[in-house]
Amino acid sequence: MINLAVETFAAHNDPNQLDVNEDVIKQLEQLHPATLSEQNESDGPVVWILLIPTIAELMNDFIVEKISESELLNKTPLNIKYDSLYLCSALVLPQFRRKGLAKKIALEAIQKIRIDHPIKNLFTWNFSMEGALLSESIAKQENIPLLHRERKIE
Repeated sequence: MINLAVETFAAHNDPNQLDVNEDVIKQLEQLHPATLSEQNESDGPVVWILLIPTIAELMNDFIVEKISESELLNKTPLNIKYDSLYLCSALVLPQFRRKGLAKKIALEAIQKIRIDHPIKNLFTWNFSMEGALLSESIAKQENIPLLHRERKIE
């Protein structure tokens, strides 16, 4: 899963991306326990979903590239009601793809977050066509608007 994350995002080479480490995981858990979700098989995780609940003002700043992913996380205040949700990453090992697992895990996490927060917007910064399709499907099922930070998808 780590190799897949490095191949897909190469976050260590892009200052605009969130480079997930133990400190970042602690920050995410402070926002909500369902920010990080995974499905495990006998050898470890096969699906990994990262969501960042935040506020509309920061969502808009991120979409128009005023702030980076790290800034989005760092500027998100604690202990308030969040109205926006960033689908930061969805990783699925190749042999587990096209089975609906990422959507299932993401929807379960979103539903847990929506119990505590009035989420009105979902936003993404897609790195693949599969990611774009996943976020569109999730937004449609959750009946919330989907906003995008633009990125050329190859």
